[in-house]
Amino acid sequence: MKIGALEAGGTKMVCAVYDENAGLIRESSFPTLTPDETMPVLIDFYKTEGIDALGIGCFGPIDLDRDSDHYGFITSTPKIAWRNYDIVGTFKKALGVPIGFDTDVNGSALGEYTFGIGKNVDSLVYITIGTGIGIGVINEGKLLHGGMHPEGGHIMLTKSAKDPFECICPYHKSCFEGLASGPAIEKRWGRKGQELAGNDEVWALEADYIAKAIFNYTAVLSPKMIILGGGVMHQKQLFPLIREAFKKRNNGYIKNRYTEDTDSYIVCQSLDDKQGILGAYVLGRQSLGMA
Repeated sequence: MKIGALEAGGTKMVCAVYDENAGLIRESSFPTLTPDETMPVLIDFYKTEGIDALGIGCFGPIDLDRDSDHYGFITSTPKIAWRNYDIVGTFKKALGVPIGFDTDVNGSALGEYTFGIGKNVDSLVYITIGTGIGIGVINEGKLLHGGMHPEGGHIMLTKSAKDPFECICPYHKSCFEGLASGPAIEKRWGRKGQELAGNDEVWALEADYIAKAIFNYTAVLSPKMIILGGGVMHQKQLFPLIREAFKKRNNGYIKNRYTEDTDSYIVCQSLDDKQGILGAYVLGRQSLGMA
């Protein structure tokens, strides 16, 4: 049994094939260009391997409502060429196999829940902070969907009084992504985050915005663990700053055995940035009715 996995990102497409006995047998990545340029390459990759199912963790927003006429579509993405694109239908027509489909961030949450640091809890929030910001949510052992899927990168945050920066989100004036994503850091400070590693002011502000968001997710979703990933979180000095800022924001209000120990409540991704492709593999297995 061969399961295809696709982590469909805004910059690159990571493709993999897993054999149920041998594990990972092939992995490649391709740039995310237009659908006309990208999809034939991806389809050829999976056709060559003769996969039995495909799991897709996809950039969004996407339509996950199986009763919708646009189920399996990428919808209002900023990537204009992919807007209103039927990615699931295209793969299904070309490959003729079952397809599991979810957001890339839900895929990362599923990867950590199945194989990583989140496998001993049944409720977690995975936050990716990089080119964009998104969240995936496991609630009582299941991915959270509802009317669409979590869009936690666009929760509104109160701006710091010391931050004159104008939010870069084209939709909102003070959302998490527009204030704290990698592009927001670069625009605010004039340099990419990796060039600012020694600047304490940069990371104190970033940690405060992340902590505000974590408090909001904690208050609404009551997870047992918060997992942080994405390119910005390669700045390991952020973790103690975030934990202290979270304590300040919480101010002793939410108390349980998970939030009290912030070292084990707010943690780093544990799968070496493979959580997304591993989550896509699980989505593919689930499409075949496999646990």
